[in-house]
Amino acid sequence: MSNTSPERLPRLSLVLLSGSALGYEILLTRLFAIVQWHHFAYMVISLALLGYGASGSFLSLTRHRLLPRFQTVYPLLIAAFGISAVACYLLAQRIPFHPDELLWAPRQAGRLLMIYLLLALPFFFAASAIALALARHTRAVSQLYAMDLLGSGLGSLAIIGLLFILDPMQALRLLGVLAMLASALAAWELGARRGPILAPVALGLLLFALPGDWLQLAVSPYKPLNQALNIHDTRVVAERSSPLGQLSVVQSPAVPWRHAPGLSLLAEGEPPAQLALFTDAAGMTALNAEVRQLNDLRYLDQLTSALPYHLQRPQRVLVLGAGGGSEVLQARYHQVPSIDAVELNPQVIALVEEAFGDFTGRPFSAPGVRTHIAEARGFVADSKQRWDLIQVAMLDSFAASSAGMYALHESYLYTTEAIADYLEHLAPEGQLAITRWVRLPPRDGLKLLATVVATLNDSGVGDAADRLVMIRGWQTSTLLVKNGRYAPEQIASLQTFCRERGFDLAYYPGMPAAQANLSNRLREPYFFDAAQSLLHGDAEALLRNYRFDLTPASDERPYFFHFFKWSLLPELMRFKGLAGSNLLDTGYLVLMITLLQAVLASLVLILLPLWLSGRSVGAPLLARGRRFAVFSYFGAIGIAFLFLELAFIQRFIQFLHHPLYAIAVVLTGFLLFAGLGSAFSKRLASSRRQRLGVHAAVAGIALLTLVYIVLLGPLFGLLAGWAMPGKILLSILLIAPLAFCMGIPFPLGLGVVGQQAPSLLPWAWAINGCASVISAALATLLAIEFGFGVVLLAALGMYILAALSFSALARGTG
Repeated sequence: MSNTSPERLPRLSLVLLSGSALGYEILLTRLFAIVQWHHFAYMVISLALLGYGASGSFLSLTRHRLLPRFQTVYPLLIAAFGISAVACYLLAQRIPFHPDELLWAPRQAGRLLMIYLLLALPFFFAASAIALALARHTRAVSQLYAMDLLGSGLGSLAIIGLLFILDPMQALRLLGVLAMLASALAAWELGARRGPILAPVALGLLLFALPGDWLQLAVSPYKPLNQALNIHDTRVVAERSSPLGQLSVVQSPAVPWRHAPGLSLLAEGEPPAQLALFTDAAGMTALNAEVRQLNDLRYLDQLTSALPYHLQRPQRVLVLGAGGGSEVLQARYHQVPSIDAVELNPQVIALVEEAFGDFTGRPFSAPGVRTHIAEARGFVADSKQRWDLIQVAMLDSFAASSAGMYALHESYLYTTEAIADYLEHLAPEGQLAITRWVRLPPRDGLKLLATVVATLNDSGVGDAADRLVMIRGWQTSTLLVKNGRYAPEQIASLQTFCRERGFDLAYYPGMPAAQANLSNRLREPYFFDAAQSLLHGDAEALLRNYRFDLTPASDERPYFFHFFKWSLLPELMRFKGLAGSNLLDTGYLVLMITLLQAVLASLVLILLPLWLSGRSVGAPLLARGRRFAVFSYFGAIGIAFLFLELAFIQRFIQFLHHPLYAIAVVLTGFLLFAGLGSAFSKRLASSRRQRLGVHAAVAGIALLTLVYIVLLGPLFGLLAGWAMPGKILLSILLIAPLAFCMGIPFPLGLGVVGQQAPSLLPWAWAINGCASVISAALATLLAIEFGFGVVLLAALGMYILAALSFSALARGTG
């Protein structure tokens, strides 16, 4: 059938399909966060793009058979996406993949690949439908590409809204239904009869009949929630769900909870009755039963985190990360009259205060306690108040921390810029207190110390060594930073506090080496030696020679929990059958394996079919010496677009104070305005304007990227006090011009290929997809090792390469 026939463009079905596919992609990150240790966003993006790239290769081999049957195949591909989106996830979570075992069980890498390929299948069907529509309507590429991006932008917002209403598995089922509706809508747009329209609707309704046990989340057995549920008579008594986390309240009558991280081995008191509160099956915090008198909470004075209350009597305390309320109770035990508690997830507060208020006694409603629903750093930055003590709560689980599961977790709570924000909000003589788990060999506490010292040095403080004290127990360490020098009587109180509780002195001003590493003995006095090197010795030598990466975290590289060094790899491989896994951040290992499998999968599923098909269908263009131009142009665009998108998501977390808002706003802004740029590109379709359009777009991208590299950080700091609606609007306005320019090059390139050799449209699509598959994991790796600025500059370089390649690609179209 000729492309000039009066066939309707499938605009509406394309919008709904693209929205469902993008919603499915974001939903997978939420599901991974629950069933595994990390959201694996980079892997989800990579596997989604693998499906898109493989679809191009598939169509390069089958387009001549599929295009004449477009009216039948297009709705069927959409229906296949809807069915496989649900079925493939249900199958994937039955594969026993455990990232904890990757180092010593090579079969886990194979299982990860199985999950990767299985979850790429729904995106293959969705992308095949989109690519087939583009190949069918070559003269309307810009319009249909704009519909694709418009649908994706709307889908990224819609799924976030849905997750506030539905739990993730219900949202999964709904996305399957929406895909079926898109299939029915496609059949209607293409003039099909009633049967092809009603059949997908009926299949979608059948999804609501799936048995409930099929839609249960298969959480990793290594996660703390599942391990707790192995205890006799332990059960989940309440659950809540939102994009901020899956909350589970767990009761254990047979073996009562005794959650008191770092409790002194000399402690005589014990916690009251407790319920456990897990976030995403990890990150446990405790809900303490109401006590008759505050003295019944004396166990809270036997933790390393109680130290600041013994060095001064704070009148105003800020708790960042209120959780179940233990830090608030600790402040109340020490008779603090004014307490501000900041908690990100309102459902946590609702559980403590409402659902289990009779059990907890409603600690957040106690006299003098004010609760704030906000992101911790954003709250501090927006506040004009000053506190005598800022307490940063420790809400991540020890199991996840010790296994290195947070290695890829971007945390803006522990960067040099964050520490500076906290210190600026201390009252005179006030203290900042941060408690971290003690992992062996030590790393968390040492990196925190390095970050704090770097912050103090950058601020121009000349007496940093006199403003710090640090102690260590058998499980936790606590670092204090004072807005002023520690007095001799405070040092005496510090020594008494540690002696009475059996804690170790790690550092205080003038501390002799003989006082280190006495109670909870380590092989070496790691903490004391590190403090001496950072404050009085050669800090660069410590950072260079220590076996783990202790480089201070920053907003440019916010990976506080990344400790892996490549120099450790030989030692790691020697001991992988013994205790080697404790030397490697498991999350980082997953990233490296994902990058490797992305390269292999791209070669096998995209480039190999592309090479086979190119031998027969690509001869006219390739014979004119433009093989490299096509490859470099669409490959460079694929890498550059993803690099910029991922880097901006990370950048805007700093401004919007929450990953949820950043992902939704950045994706929406990029996709919507890139869609407008694509629609605008049809005005540049003439051969004389195509080259000018690409060069102008790349020049705009380059200029805006350089401006953003220089100005975004200071701008975010200047406007930190804005209300959230204003921040969201400003974020979209900042993204709009860049995204508009980024939407122009791809359809113009497709237009040139369509004019010269329409059979190569799937070929170009596949190259772009292959580059994008690899770039998702590669961008994360580069950000961890070198920072987001390097990712942005690399993207800029790729766009410049694309502009140069387009000149060769468009030669001869005039």
